[in-house]
Amino acid sequence: MVLAVPDISSVDGIPVTSPARTWLDLAAVLAFEDLVAAADYFICSQTRSFGHNRIPLCSAEDLKAQVDRHAGTRGIRKARAALELTRVGADSVPETRLRLAIGRDFLPEPVLSYVVRDPSGREVAWPDLAYPDFKVAINYDGGHHLSPAQKESDVRREASLAANGWISVVVTAEHVRERGYDGVVRRIREALIQGGWPPRG
Repeated sequence: MVLAVPDISSVDGIPVTSPARTWLDLAAVLAFEDLVAAADYFICSQTRSFGHNRIPLCSAEDLKAQVDRHAGTRGIRKARAALELTRVGADSVPETRLRLAIGRDFLPEPVLSYVVRDPSGREVAWPDLAYPDFKVAINYDGGHHLSPAQKESDVRREASLAANGWISVVVTAEHVRERGYDGVVRRIREALIQGGWPPRG
């Protein structure tokens, strides 16, 4: 197979497929949600005053261009559908899976990379997913949140959110193991209703 110039990149002088082309190739082998998570990872861009920043491997436009140029490629329908659900700002696979579960439950789409500020404008929290209109913040706390320093930071985060009138939903791997992502979403629905979201039906 001959690759076009946009499909080729290099690492330390070694030719490799570009990030966008690599993602398209993954469409033939990955499950659908994994493909969405991979796209989220490739295009994730974050700049914040605390925590780590992320430089994207490629843009959503790069992924779309690959799909547009390779009609008929194995997995192309899956890739096209995955792009519809891809968003900039998801920082991990669990965050993507949680966001997709929220969509399956027909809840409003959350905002990614939202900054919660106090009345003076000072940044107090950067939740993984947020509903600013209803002041609901959602965080997926992975394994690194078990360290003493991170636990202390999380306590401060929760206190800051509460002090500024936000409802906080913390999801952990244990919650997911017990209830699945769809089960965890019930807590988010309850928080949204508490925050004033009017559920339909």
